[in-house]
Amino acid sequence: MAALAWLLIPFAAAVGAAVWAVWVSRKPSGFGDAEGVAGYEAFRAAMERPHDHGRGRQEGQEADADSRPAAAAQ
Repeated sequence: MAALAWLLIPFAAAVGAAVWAVWVSRKPSGFGDAEGVAGYEAFRAAMERPHDHGRGRQEGQEADADSRPAAAAQ
């Protein structure tokens, strides 16, 4: 019985390696190159746009509760 266990361990490892090799070599699905590049360009354009964080506040001052929009105050 011990000999059978010693034979099953390498067999299981070989089956696991074969499954992994098939999984790794499969053709990727999902986004193609064109869609991926277009998405990246949209991301870059969004990151390059200027943001107006803190509009209307002096640097170092916190916004008081009265200056928040009504939806945020609820």
